[in-house]
Amino acid sequence: MQLIILLIYATFVRTELHTLITTYTGVRGIEGIPEFWAVSTLDGKQINYYDSITQTLIPKQKWLENYSSSEIWKEDTVIRRKAQDNFKNSIDRLVRRFNQSDGIHTYQRMYGCSWDSETDESDGFDMYGYDGEDFITLELKNKRYTTPLPQVIPIAENWTRKLQDEIIPHYLRYECSFFLKYFLCLANGTLNKTALPEVSLLQKNPMAPVVCHATGFLPKTASIVWRKNRKPLNNTQLVNLEVCRPNEDGTFQMYAALYVILDEWKKDKYVCVVEHQSWTERIQKILTEDEIKRNSSDQKRSAPCVVVTLVSIAGVVVCFLFC
Repeated sequence: MQLIILLIYATFVRTELHTLITTYTGVRGIEGIPEFWAVSTLDGKQINYYDSITQTLIPKQKWLENYSSSEIWKEDTVIRRKAQDNFKNSIDRLVRRFNQSDGIHTYQRMYGCSWDSETDESDGFDMYGYDGEDFITLELKNKRYTTPLPQVIPIAENWTRKLQDEIIPHYLRYECSFFLKYFLCLANGTLNKTALPEVSLLQKNPMAPVVCHATGFLPKTASIVWRKNRKPLNNTQLVNLEVCRPNEDGTFQMYAALYVILDEWKKDKYVCVVEHQSWTERIQKILTEDEIKRNSSDQKRSAPCVVVTLVSIAGVVVCFLFC
């Protein structure tokens, strides 16, 4: 027999694919630990906890404090109490079905959803395990449960028939991703918050590429384009664009590095254009050669001024319906 120990990842996974996962674990035959506990994670970080001893759903993130007093939180607590009773009865039935001795047995369910913030595509999943082995898995697209265990096929078929009520598929397809996006907004403090980016031109030394760097902005939707004599530079040999990345404080940053030789600076005009939805008007900031920040005190070269133009973007929707 195997006891599955649930480990909670300590930091947010910084990726465009986000997840909201709830795991139930029921245990039989071990003294000194709860018979049932439930954990939810957002992007791998624990956000709540429940067990059969406290029978209380506990928030594990400060940004959930207000939400934990809501009616939905109370409903989630009731759901876990029902799952607690269900898991105890399920383990008893499975022990009898498999003709097992009393010993140690575990029963788990992991369900939730994923959401790609780049494509806005989401998917749901619902998986069960018994004694450390795969038990039953939901094929959401086909709306049926499957199992690798022949003796469990009647259970999977019965669960499939119950899917006709659409409660579980509807939650996994729609409600789960709705709450996932909502929690992301709460976690990043972006529910009603916007922040203007700070824009700088950075360069290690006169021979290194010039980096147009924007940081500290909310929401995360932004773009940076280098222009040469008013025309966008799309050649990857000249421009290296970094994808949007999070800062420790929940804001975001991105940059575009421009690779040009000294003579190019003398005869052409290069402009860095930063766009972000938080602006309501066009802001233009001109940076001279002396304003470019460097890590060295090498002799500065003569070059035309570089313009950083800040432009508003209308109609960009971020953080679902809550921003």
